[in-house]
Amino acid sequence: MKFLHAADIHLDSPLAGLLARDDLPDSVIRHCTRRAFAALIDLALEEDVAFVVIAGDLYDGDWKDFSTGLFFAEQMRRLGRPCYVLRGNHDARSVIARNLKLPDNVREFSSRACETFQLADIGVALHGHSFPNRAVPEDLSVSYRDRIDGMLNIGVLHTSADDPGEHETYAPCNVASLTLKNYDYWALGHIHARRVLSERPWIVFPGNIQGRHPKESGAKGCTLVTVGDGAVTAVEHRAVDVLRWTTLDVDADSADVVSLTGRIETSVRAAIEAAEGRPVLARLVLTGFSDLHGTLLDDTDRLAAECRNAAIEAGGALWVESVRVHTRPRPQSVADSTASLRTAFEAGLDDPETVSGLLEHLAQLRQKVPAPARAALDLPETPEDLRRLALDAWQITADALAATEQL
Repeated sequence: MKFLHAADIHLDSPLAGLLARDDLPDSVIRHCTRRAFAALIDLALEEDVAFVVIAGDLYDGDWKDFSTGLFFAEQMRRLGRPCYVLRGNHDARSVIARNLKLPDNVREFSSRACETFQLADIGVALHGHSFPNRAVPEDLSVSYRDRIDGMLNIGVLHTSADDPGEHETYAPCNVASLTLKNYDYWALGHIHARRVLSERPWIVFPGNIQGRHPKESGAKGCTLVTVGDGAVTAVEHRAVDVLRWTTLDVDADSADVVSLTGRIETSVRAAIEAAEGRPVLARLVLTGFSDLHGTLLDDTDRLAAECRNAAIEAGGALWVESVRVHTRPRPQSVADSTASLRTAFEAGLDDPETVSGLLEHLAQLRQKVPAPARAALDLPETPEDLRRLALDAWQITADALAATEQL
């Protein structure tokens, strides 16, 4: 017996900031989440799974277009077998989720208390608690029912688990508390990157089924679970995404124009191969000390064209979402009189309180930007990002000081 575990479908959520781009074909960027969901249903049919579990965020918040719900209903009719849906933080706000009748083969977990569905014919019990509203600060798993002996017990939960802060905190819990329930498998949702928190028992975030911005890179899909003799025997990631995001990290250190082009081509070929025939949206990031630094800053269109051309030569389809020039010019000598100033400047990067305060300020600034454009921001999010920006700032200062000394 097999079942599919998916989460964070976000049906009809648009790709951040790309719909206005006239260089990207509609066939590539439109309805990505719908096409990925249809591919998930194709996989369920091909593998002849007994049922499908969706662990939250089927919809996308306040999205009010009922064609989204009608598309889901159409896919459920095509599935033709049970689908167990748990509401997550986005579903709790969804007009569609509240008002559209569910297809007959869909069972939704209660938002009032933990609910258990028993599939007696195949010996499976599914336990879940939907979000009653968006804000759920408490650990919902503590109220989940005890395992049912003689059955394969699956816990379905939308949670940030013990995530260190990369995602918003919802229904937090930890591996130890989930393990105490003595379930055979925990089907989690909310974290958009695939994570296996434990294998005894299996505690799995499948990730979302389609990347929607550069930070959701790599293969996206669902988890295929195989059960034999009342126990989980195999857990496999299966990609169903229809568009692959990637970052092309290219070291420009000591490169001239010709060698830099060669490095970009190598990176593009690797991305095309890793995408397994899917079109690719790439962010090109150039790093390292480079005599070309000033030229590169003014040459982003040509760099994007080089990536596109390399993809065509490799027989693939790749478009550049953005070019980030994080190179630095070769350090210029500055009079010894500035040594103490640089020491004081760099000391700030070693002060945790200063770094934390700066990052918090930048995070607040990021939240003021409309959500669709937020993913395209190039603001520091980690101490390493901040150090890179600070080094650039110092180099600008040093160059200015050197120019002043020459007057």
